[in-house]
Amino acid sequence: MLPRWTVYPAVAILAVTVSPAIPKRLAPVEAPAAAVASAAVAPAAVPAVKAKHPRLVVLGIDGMDPDLLAEVIERFPERTKNFQWLVNQADGIHSLGTSLPPQSPVAWSDFITGRDPGGHGIYDFIHRDYVTRGALGSTTRPGAGSFFGLIPGSEESNRSGKSFWQVLAEHGVPADVWRMPANFPVEESKGLSFPGMMTPAIDSAYGQATLYTTDPFAASSLDYSKIVDDADFAERGGVIRTFVLGPDADIDGRKAPARAPMKIYVDREAGACAIEIGTQTIVVEPGQWTDFMEVEFTVSDMAPGWLDWLPGVDDPIGGVVRFYLRSMEPEVELYASPVNIDPRNPAMDVSQPSSASADLADAIGTYYTQGMAEDVNALKEHLLTDAEFLEQCKLVYTERRAMFEHALDRYEDKQDGGLLFFYYSTVDLMSHMLWRHFQADHPNHDAQLAEESTASWSGRPGSLWKDIIYDVYLTMDPVLGRIRERMERSPEPWTLVVMSDHGFAPYTRKFSINTWLLENGYLVPKEPVWAKADEAQLEALQAQGLADDEGYVLGEDGQRVQLTDGRELPKSDPAYSARVITAHVDWSKTRAYGMGFNGLYLNLAGRELDDPHTDEDESGIVTADQRRALLEQIKAELEAIVDPETGERVILHADIAEDAYANSERLAEAPDLLVGFNVGYCNSDPASIGYIPHDILADNLGGTFNGSHLMAPEVVSGILLSNARVAPGDHNLRDLTVEVLGFYGIEPIEGMGGHRVLAGPAN
Repeated sequence: MLPRWTVYPAVAILAVTVSPAIPKRLAPVEAPAAAVASAAVAPAAVPAVKAKHPRLVVLGIDGMDPDLLAEVIERFPERTKNFQWLVNQADGIHSLGTSLPPQSPVAWSDFITGRDPGGHGIYDFIHRDYVTRGALGSTTRPGAGSFFGLIPGSEESNRSGKSFWQVLAEHGVPADVWRMPANFPVEESKGLSFPGMMTPAIDSAYGQATLYTTDPFAASSLDYSKIVDDADFAERGGVIRTFVLGPDADIDGRKAPARAPMKIYVDREAGACAIEIGTQTIVVEPGQWTDFMEVEFTVSDMAPGWLDWLPGVDDPIGGVVRFYLRSMEPEVELYASPVNIDPRNPAMDVSQPSSASADLADAIGTYYTQGMAEDVNALKEHLLTDAEFLEQCKLVYTERRAMFEHALDRYEDKQDGGLLFFYYSTVDLMSHMLWRHFQADHPNHDAQLAEESTASWSGRPGSLWKDIIYDVYLTMDPVLGRIRERMERSPEPWTLVVMSDHGFAPYTRKFSINTWLLENGYLVPKEPVWAKADEAQLEALQAQGLADDEGYVLGEDGQRVQLTDGRELPKSDPAYSARVITAHVDWSKTRAYGMGFNGLYLNLAGRELDDPHTDEDESGIVTADQRRALLEQIKAELEAIVDPETGERVILHADIAEDAYANSERLAEAPDLLVGFNVGYCNSDPASIGYIPHDILADNLGGTFNGSHLMAPEVVSGILLSNARVAPGDHNLRDLTVEVLGFYGIEPIEGMGGHRVLAGPAN
């Protein structure tokens, strides 16, 4: 069976003082297949009486694509027995309509509330500030955050609408909700509730890894801010004295990362390093990952001095961090994960009840609490190689398997039944980062690497890098098998639903909305980019009248030489400098701008506001009377764009918000246009956060996602499987919300749309 995108037509020393009491060296991480056996535990006691509420298990597999799942089942029948069982029960793989746009926080908010974005208010990963037009996180409201603003984010959700588990609780139905995306700050349930994607790390909203190295050139070659280099450690007895970097703090009136002391003892003869934080010491060899280590940042060391009188200001903020020793020769390179919230001592709640995170850590060990645990940013920034990223994902997967077993044990023991929801992120994030190996014609495909073995990771003999997406899918079959085992030994029926929030497709060409808007006159720069004279030549050029007093190159006519019309130069150009809409756009002339992966906004009078901190007037200029006609014009022009390199349409449709959404409570906050890209195309990362890259269209090469779903919804549908009969017709995420409530005899609440999905009892 061919994947769908082929048929759509337009589509981060042991020193001498180290004693033998240092912890033993670490065992290697198991392959996903081996983790299946190690995660399995003794069977839980089977309930003696029938549960009070019927049992419904919803397994959320972020990013699983229906066409790819069918292909995996066809290619690997011996390794997909559990998927085959469920597909037979469901009478096929059903597509599940995703959100508009098909971004994870949007899609999961659709499912959580049964509303579309017009009702729940989450339109993208990235929203925009009405005044500066700068990027904002979408799922929490802008605010100081907790612990005097030291932990990123806010404690107030930006999502409107009641979650389905709150509705269940109001009707007495218990629900355990494990790692639900867009559930931070975490909402209570009648049971346990844990947040998933969009949960911050302590150091930043998405988490930033740190690289410790003896290479003095690492920071410049990698162009990454969190690199700690120390080339002189040998002169100090082989000890690197450094710090774990925490959240940004106000230190002496300037922002700088909070720091906790750390020592790295390097013993090249022994071939190992010892890492010391506080009273903890752990030994690690090249190619090994450590367990999590505890770290504390004291608020009084970070907060402005005028806060010293506040109660609790001397309390520590607890975090956890794990390390990977990349190399010892020729240079030491030590990766440190983002500092996660410590589940045993959380600076912000990462469960409800708040004690549940510590209980879970006691049961399975310390675990990643940040929402995107698979460190995609470390791979983007070349702090990890693809192979090292695979191993880090293996750690996350193994941890999730242990968490899942714990969740199943608890659920099976519960006498009152109810709902169990559990979320897996592995398919989504690994597909984003590793698709180029899977797609032979991807512009960033490495044909030689594609033929190298990944069997040590997958546990499947003969597996290669070019099979990596297949192997990621195969990791989910044993997960399904563990549910199946519990179901088959239960004296009462369990209804099982397996769903994904969206599918997946290739991402081969980058489109930059802001650059297109500039070229077409909708976004107007303050001034072009002028050529500046090289400092060594400046005096001579000025003597010849070829440079002015400010150092700009002059042409034969005495005018400054223009390099670009306001967009960035190519990054390879020595004169490159960033161009961003918050600093380089003339808002008195600009009619439209892009922000977010799929969002286009008008510079609307009365909505986009003047920044009182600047001399210019940034107030919006497009009047209400002009709005609709301007949107129709931009929409038509976007939908007509054809990529000259491929002959394909770039944008399948651009939807005007009020036409696209049935809910309207928060429609005023929506992007005016929602750009639905064809398969193979996405808004570039820089354009998504307000930059104006040089090219409108370019090949998607390194440093970003290479598979994606940030496209038109119809080309990235999710999956729907169940052991109950699926009703005929089209179904979407909001329908599934209605089904969860209806399963317990609860009518949809106000603002929910949709219909029931299941047409009969569990088989």
